[in-house]
Amino acid sequence: MGGVSHAHLRREPVQQRSARRLARILDACAELLDETGYEALSTRAVAARAGVPIGSVYRFFGNKRALARALAARNLDRYAARVDERAAALSPGDWSGLLDAVLDEYLAMKRTVPGFSLVDFGQQIPVGARPTGADSAVADRLADLVAARLGRGADVELRRAVLVAVEAADAVLQLAFRVADSGDEGIVAQARVMLRAYLSEVLGSP
Repeated sequence: MGGVSHAHLRREPVQQRSARRLARILDACAELLDETGYEALSTRAVAARAGVPIGSVYRFFGNKRALARALAARNLDRYAARVDERAAALSPGDWSGLLDAVLDEYLAMKRTVPGFSLVDFGQQIPVGARPTGADSAVADRLADLVAARLGRGADVELRRAVLVAVEAADAVLQLAFRVADSGDEGIVAQARVMLRAYLSEVLGSP
């Protein structure tokens, strides 16, 4: 299914052909987000770009907001998979290396993945809306990764620390991409310093 949460779909694809069609629809949505922005995005335009009947879009999605949220869910799944692959090569307990993987893979997706610069993991959909909650979905996925690398449970303290780190990183990285289209490297470097200092207090020296 391309990593799309069932909660974002009207109907789950049950055949490979349907799954491929869903992937094409989401790819088209991502491309159009970059080209036209969220406001100009329409289900009809997505159908035309994907080369599918408009009914195929409505089979899975009720409106463009649902499309964007499904794209964000796919982004999160792909991001977690990329970080997990990097983490597998790290020594147990190396949370500093994991932090680099978390930041590096986010920056890589921000710079190269269509649509990611607008919807990333879906905190501001419609695009530009004020976030109504914490980045808990991202933090929960990362907390589980950190716990696995450290050989400890993802307890309340760890989840809180990761959530704070995610929220802080989000704010500083947004600034980096406001200063430079590709992300100001000096600000990104400061984000790494800030996060290492904070997590050292919680997790101990790397």
